[in-house]
Amino acid sequence: MDNEILIYIGSAIIILWGIAHLIPTKAIVKGFGDISADNKKVLAMEILAEGMTLIFLGVLPLLLTFMSDKDVLVNRTIFICAIMLLVMALLTLFTGARTSVIWYKICPAVKTVAAVLFILGSVL
Repeated sequence: MDNEILIYIGSAIIILWGIAHLIPTKAIVKGFGDISADNKKVLAMEILAEGMTLIFLGVLPLLLTFMSDKDVLVNRTIFICAIMLLVMALLTLFTGARTSVIWYKICPAVKTVAAVLFILGSVL
């Protein structure tokens, strides 16, 4: 049961972080200034895609843990979600975290914390 709590906490963290990505989309796009309408659409799409991906990577382990017996397949799926979060953390570390925006700087840490909780929850 303790391992499930780790997964629930990791899920909550990354779902909330994903929602936090979605909320300021319009302001972020506006912050890029005078760019073409096509570039605005692509930028908005990418911001929304990351937010939705983070939400999915939180909801999947949450639902698997809540609705099923914790078997090998469930644990492996949660572990794979953790690996994807770590990959996304690395991507952010070498891109957005190198900007002056504080939210981008802490993003790799948030993703890594959730991933570690998933890993611990899936192997304990």
